[in-house]
Amino acid sequence: MAAKAELDKKYLKEEEHEKLPDGNKRYTICGMRFETTPEYAVRKAVGQGAYGLVCSGRNVETNKLVAIKKIAKAFEDTVDCKRLLREIKILQHFKHDNVLGLLDILPPGKDGSKEWKDVYIVSELMDTDLHYIIHSKQQLTDEHFKYFLYQILRGVHAIHTAHVLHRDLKPGNLLVNKNCDLKICDFGLARGIDPSEEKKDIGLTEYVVTRWYRAPELLVENQSYTTAIDVWAVGCIFAEMLGRKALFPGRDYLHQLRLIIDHLGTPSEADLACITNRQAVQFLRTLPVKPRKPWADVFPSASTGALDLLNEMLVFDPAKRCTMVDALNSEYMAALHQGRTLPQEEEHFSFGFEKPDITQEELRDLIWEGACCGNGCGLPRIAADCR
Repeated sequence: MAAKAELDKKYLKEEEHEKLPDGNKRYTICGMRFETTPEYAVRKAVGQGAYGLVCSGRNVETNKLVAIKKIAKAFEDTVDCKRLLREIKILQHFKHDNVLGLLDILPPGKDGSKEWKDVYIVSELMDTDLHYIIHSKQQLTDEHFKYFLYQILRGVHAIHTAHVLHRDLKPGNLLVNKNCDLKICDFGLARGIDPSEEKKDIGLTEYVVTRWYRAPELLVENQSYTTAIDVWAVGCIFAEMLGRKALFPGRDYLHQLRLIIDHLGTPSEADLACITNRQAVQFLRTLPVKPRKPWADVFPSASTGALDLLNEMLVFDPAKRCTMVDALNSEYMAALHQGRTLPQEEEHFSFGFEKPDITQEELRDLIWEGACCGNGCGLPRIAADCR
């Protein structure tokens, strides 16, 4: 067992709760029932949304601070259940400084997996997210931008070398600590890619990425795309740091395209050749011709190195965008990256569980396998020590 850490008294506080017959704890947080196993103490709610309720807490045996997320009625919708399973498996797979670590999955109660309704996952606790920091009144310097971007690039590079597309990179999915450490989270929309088919058509759905961070090839509904969609999203996040506001806040996908063209200029015929949707090509040809805006005019306070890198990331044609390796080796990143050798390939992540006809019962069983049992199935609990 890890040594028990010394904590400030404020972190030792615990919400009122009742102890259940099986030893578990039941809290009422934001009017919602929230149950944990005995080794966790819940301190307070830190986030709530369609994804569930997140509370901060600690492991009472080690005093390690944790985030506990409740996904209520996790097995009622097959799409949501697949998203949960995908996130659990990816977080279990990656062991990287800039990818959020999964510490534990709380087991179902004494009734076992068949009556399992709510899933609780335990991860590293972070202080806030990049969206909050960007849109706060906190003073940010070029050194802040550089350090945040460096960590994003390292994390996404690791994800890509494991043949995974994140597909939903945005400031809200980048968690940050007070010391500026950053971790990528929310892999519910992630997909695998076959590296041998990267240059060919990959049958992937087009509805991915929050609209403001969506690459042009997704907006025009190309049925195939590559890691370049994540590069575009990171470029948009970088621009949002530089300007302290979203670069392309489109109201709908047509407005989004217009905003992109307002900045990048009218795409050339060579750029349009990357679009497989002929109707979209015809629409783009009907738009007024726009000149390219110099990035120095958009971000007059940004350094030349920052603008040069932004220029390499936000390119209409995905084939002409830089890669994460290119970005890490850029002049802007030189002081931090210092030419360090990057791993050529992370352990390949398998999406073998992604069967089109998988049933809710099978999904429940797969999550059960990862979670543990403690009541006779013989599977070990996932715990921090086994990472």
